[in-house]
Amino acid sequence: MYNFDTKYDVLVCGAGVAGISCAYTSSKLGLKTLLVEKESYLGGDMTGALVIPVMKSNTNNLNTEFYNDLVLYSKKFCSQFTYSDGNDGWFNPVLIKCVFEHMLKTVSCDIIYECEIKNPNVNDNIINFIEISNNTLSIPIVSKYYVDATGNASFSNILNCEFWDDIQKKQPASLRFIVSNVDLYKLADFLEQVDKDKNVTTTYRNEHFVHLSTAYTWDKTKKWALEPYFKKALENNILKEQDLSYFQIFTISNMPNSVAFNCPRLRDYDENNPLDYSNAIIESRDAILRLHKFCVNYLPGFENSSISSIAPIVGKRETKRVKCQYDYTINDILEQKNFQNPALCSDYPIDIHSNTKDESILHKVCNYTLPIESLKSKNYDNLYVAGKILGCDFKAQAALRVQSSCMSMGEAVARDIHKNIN
Repeated sequence: MYNFDTKYDVLVCGAGVAGISCAYTSSKLGLKTLLVEKESYLGGDMTGALVIPVMKSNTNNLNTEFYNDLVLYSKKFCSQFTYSDGNDGWFNPVLIKCVFEHMLKTVSCDIIYECEIKNPNVNDNIINFIEISNNTLSIPIVSKYYVDATGNASFSNILNCEFWDDIQKKQPASLRFIVSNVDLYKLADFLEQVDKDKNVTTTYRNEHFVHLSTAYTWDKTKKWALEPYFKKALENNILKEQDLSYFQIFTISNMPNSVAFNCPRLRDYDENNPLDYSNAIIESRDAILRLHKFCVNYLPGFENSSISSIAPIVGKRETKRVKCQYDYTINDILEQKNFQNPALCSDYPIDIHSNTKDESILHKVCNYTLPIESLKSKNYDNLYVAGKILGCDFKAQAALRVQSSCMSMGEAVARDIHKNIN
């Protein structure tokens, strides 16, 4: 029987990779920490939306202790693989749920599942306490500091925080899936034969395993080796025009003969219309059936495959962004502005997806940093944010939303809180 307390140093709302990193680091630093998650598992988009692998980025080892520990723990659970380019962020999205729990329990972090935060009690610019609530109970929790790592800023929303209003056409979400019983050696042979562009298609194998990745989009930014196969499938009514917008596949650590799909994209939908959004999801599941049929018919190695998993949640590249003490913009990235208290370092490009042909952007950049002030709420002295809801503009968020940066944000927040308390 676990004793339940109602007083903490840090309360983290949302158990995606930013929230887990924050909770793990603050607990490791000796702060009494509670992590509250509305689902019954950890990992957020990485596990629920099947968002793997972690995109490679030059972090300069700034606030990467959590990530490094994650790699070590994942090796013990056989849920991690290091690719030929040195990217050690190829994780298994199923097993890593257990890895996250093991890590947090090792540092004595409390986890509460299937609860949401409600009824915050505030006084001017201080959060006094909140309630965690499920279908049967509601418990008041007092904490010195609070962290919104929800991914959609739901905690900041109920606090009536200010948000960025630089409304632009949003990046499309994706509904990922996994196909199993794929002959990866046969697929790798085919890809190596048809595509020599190592910026698009890579394979990595020995006598024990094979890993690979490839992609195609309808954008004319480069010559796509798979384009003739997609066009033929379109002519034969196996695929629809929208299915050609984006296609990307990866193999998965410790999941032999399986391939993860970073597609299909959801069509544009009205965010204020839940019926339209729901129908967009339904249409995406139909697209999954078409994409699998395409692979079976046109990509050698998929002949005897089957769809083994469809992500239970939609992977959203961006949602609301909270106004923080420093308004971080795309110019800060492009000008490589230096900050006194950097939370992270990255060189991940400005990566803006679009459902319109030739409007996606992938703009390479040099190393840039993010100040901790862009993770400290403008409205409350004891509220931080972490992850893709950080305080920045639309284009900057398109570079900062990746998982490696989100993990560094969570760690930076924990370290700043620890400094404030001590």
